[in-house]
Amino acid sequence: MNDSPAERRTGTGAAAAPHPQDDPATLGEDTERGCIIARLAELQRSMGRFFARDRSMPLLASTLTMQQLKVVMFLSFAGSASGQELARHLGVGLATVTGIVDRVVAQGLAGRHEDPHDRRVRRVELTEAGRRLTSEIIEAGTGGYIRLLRRLDTETLRTMETVMRKIEDAMREMHAEDAEDADPA
Repeated sequence: MNDSPAERRTGTGAAAAPHPQDDPATLGEDTERGCIIARLAELQRSMGRFFARDRSMPLLASTLTMQQLKVVMFLSFAGSASGQELARHLGVGLATVTGIVDRVVAQGLAGRHEDPHDRRVRRVELTEAGRRLTSEIIEAGTGGYIRLLRRLDTETLRTMETVMRKIEDAMREMHAEDAEDADPA
C-alpha cells in the first residue's frame, strides 16, 4: 500500500489535511522548542535555588507556618481580603482560614476590621509589622537579583529587558485567558 501516513490514519485513501506532526521541519522545531523550554526551566530552578539563600533569612527568622505565610503574602499583594477570599485562595474551608488568621493576628502581622461596604463581613489586612516582613522577604530576593544583574554587560541587559517585556506580555495574556475561563458568563 502506497498511501501517505495521513491517508493511512484517516483510512480515506485520499490525501487528508496535513498535520503539523507529519511535517519533519515542524517536528524538529517542536523538539528544539521543547529542549529550549526544558533548559530555561532548569535555569529558572537554578536561579530560584540561588535566590532562596538570600530570601530565606527573613523567612527563617519568622515563626510562620506555610499556610500563615501564604496568607501574609496574599494580603501583601491584595491589600485586604475577607475570610471567604482567603479560603478560596488557599483552597481550604472558612473554619481553617479563621484559625490561620487568628494565629497571624496573634503574631501582630495582621488585623481584622469591618468591611465598610458590608458590615457583616470582616476583612483582614496586614499591620505595619506584616508589611515590614513581606517587604523584607521580597527585598531580600530583589537585592540578590540586582547584584546578579550588575555583573552583566549593558548589551545583555538590553536584550534581557526586551525578553522580559515579552514574558510580561505573555503573562498578561495568560492572566486574561485565565480570567475568561474562570468567568462562567
